[in-house]
This record gives sequence, structure tokens and C-alpha cells, in this order.
Amino acid sequence: MSGDRARGVHAWDRSIRIWDAYFALAWAATLAALLGTEHPVWPVRAVAAGLLVPLVPWYLLVGRPLLGQNPPDERRALYYLVGALALFLPSGVLAGETRLLSFALIPQCFMTLRTRGALVTVTVVNLFPLAGWALLWRPATEDLFANALFAVVGLMFSLVIGGWIIRIIEQSWERAELIAELDDSRHEISRLSAAHGALAERERLAREIHDTLAQGFTSLLMLVQAVDAELDSDPAQARRHLALMEDTARRNLAEARALVAGGAPADLAGASLPDALRRLTTRHEAALDVTGPVRTLAAGVEVVALRACQEALTNARKHAGSSPRIEVRLDYADATLSLSVHDDGCGFDPAAVSTGYGLAGLRARAAEVGGTATVHSAPGDGTTVTVRLPVPTAMGSERP
Repeated sequence: MSGDRARGVHAWDRSIRIWDAYFALAWAATLAALLGTEHPVWPVRAVAAGLLVPLVPWYLLVGRPLLGQNPPDERRALYYLVGALALFLPSGVLAGETRLLSFALIPQCFMTLRTRGALVTVTVVNLFPLAGWALLWRPATEDLFANALFAVVGLMFSLVIGGWIIRIIEQSWERAELIAELDDSRHEISRLSAAHGALAERERLAREIHDTLAQGFTSLLMLVQAVDAELDSDPAQARRHLALMEDTARRNLAEARALVAGGAPADLAGASLPDALRRLTTRHEAALDVTGPVRTLAAGVEVVALRACQEALTNARKHAGSSPRIEVRLDYADATLSLSVHDDGCGFDPAAVSTGYGLAGLRARAAEVGGTATVHSAPGDGTTVTVRLPVPTAMGSERP
């Protein structure tokens, strides 16, 4: 726990000037009462007043900085109070009016000492001046009774005000601790939020790389294998595949630049989603069917649809078997955009086979825009990947 932060919210830090004013008022009232009375004689009152004068610089130089500490140095507090009492007690013995200043010293005892030490000191402050005054001046019974009653009431008041001060101090320390803990929690939340954001960004980049560069390199590898098999038997087909390799490499380069720049996918740059899907399905020798009123949608929705189609087509070419027939259907409805990719390949049992990172990333992408992605397949019955994305009815405008 940071002591500096706790001190910054401590109650005494904000109210030290009030205690300054209270001490000054009590000191001035005591001095006025002492100088305004007729007993004891003037020289004695002058000595008593002279003892009170050094209390002011003693408080300002030693006591006031002590009250601002959290918690106060108990040894330094004892040093301060011994000095203060060395000036106050003789003055209180000489003149009863001086005991008025005890109302300024008693709170300081509870503010700087532990409870037991504060109680002992407060008892001395209330009873010692009375006992010394009675032994020195031998007052009449009526005066002694009045002063004793004043001392008892003062002691009771000291205990009440002391208990209140202790509770305030404890609550202030607890509040300071809670505020410091809250501050630590806020910093921890900020750190965790930054870490979560970095993790989410890494996951996003991983999906982008998987859906673009990794798939492009997979296509290049497949084309290299095809060209190697066709060089001797079918040079014309090999040249076509070489041209397709060049086109794939250029698209990979464009995707890499778009990924670095944080822009839209290369296939969507300056083109509609159906146009991007037509180029994609042409490269994968798949059929595309677009239904519904074609319109411009939010960039996030179109990116998810494009990436879903890329992932499904790549998986179909890799896992569906030799030369499967692939059909892509894009449906624009009033409130949804649906994309389905179906192949008539060998299929698989989704419950028995892991869907891998690609389909998991596809589901995560769809969920980010409030959509869903499902895979339906069975051995010997092909595979269908369906993605449904919500679309606001007022989004975009219909294309002619």
C-alpha cells in the first residue's frame, strides 16, 4: 500500500488549517482570560503568560508537522507533548485561567499518541494543574470545589472528544486504505484491459494471416505440385497454372500490404462483395449464385462474408477429395446476409473430427458482428458451411 497515496486522502491533511485556527483561538482566549483577571497578582500572571508565549512557535515548528504525518512518529509526538506540557503545566499551577488551553492540547494527545498514552497524558493535563494550584494557593473550599468540578467535567469531555477523534482517525485510515486499494485495482484493471486488448489484436492478426497469407501460400504450394506434374505431359496447362501462381502471389502481396496498412482486404478494395466473391470462386473453379437485393453493407459484415468464403473454399479443395463440385450461394435478405458454401466431396463426421483453427476463427469472426457459422457434413454426403450475419434494414443502398 502506498503511504504517499494514503496520506493524500487522510482527513487531517485537509483539515490541518482548521486545527491551526482552533489552537490559535484557544491560545488567544486563554491569554485574554489570564490577563483580564485580578487574581493572582500581576507578576504571577505575567510569568504564567510568559510560559504560554513559546507554545506558539513550539506548535508551529514541531507540533503542526507532526499532526500532518500518517501515522505520526510516536517518539517525536512524545517529545512534542513533553515540551508543550513543560510550558503549560507550570502556567496552569500559577493561574487557574490557563487551564482553558487544555481544550487545545487534549485533541493533539489523541491525534499523536496511542490510546493508552493519550489517556494518561489527558489525565495529567486535567488533574495536575488543579492539584498544583490547590497546594500552592490553598483556596477556599468553594473555589476548590468549583475548580475540581471544572477539572472533572474537562476530563469527561476529554474522554468523549478523544473517543470521537480516535474513531475519526481510524475511519480516515480505513478510507485511505480503501482509496489506495481502489487506485491499485484501477491500475490493475487498466493493465489487464491493455493485455486483453493486445491479446485480442494478436488473435485478430492471426485470423487475418490465416485467412489471407497462409491460404495464399497453400494455394501456391498446390499449384507448384500441379506444375511439376504437368511440365512434361501438359505444358499448356502448366503455363496456365504458372499464370495462376503469379496472380496468387500478387494477391498475397496486396493482402500483406492491406494487413500492414489496416485497410480493407485487397479483393474488396474498390469492388462490391459479389464481385470479390466472383473473382474468388473463379480462382477456385466454384459456382456462385447471388440472390436478393444487392447493396453496400457495413465493412465488417462484408469482410466476414469474404473471409468465410475463402476459408470454406480452401477447406473444400484440401479435404473434399479430387475435383469436388463446389457451389457458393450469397443471399441478401432484409435483415440478414447469408453465405453458404457446399461441396459434394467425401464429407466427414463433425462430432468425431476437430474443425481446426480456420473454422474456429470463422465462428469467432461471425460472432464479432453478431452472426453465426455452422458446419453440416456426413461421410459420403459432402459438406456445407453456412454463415448468417445480421444486417440493419437501413444499411446501405441497393445497387442498380
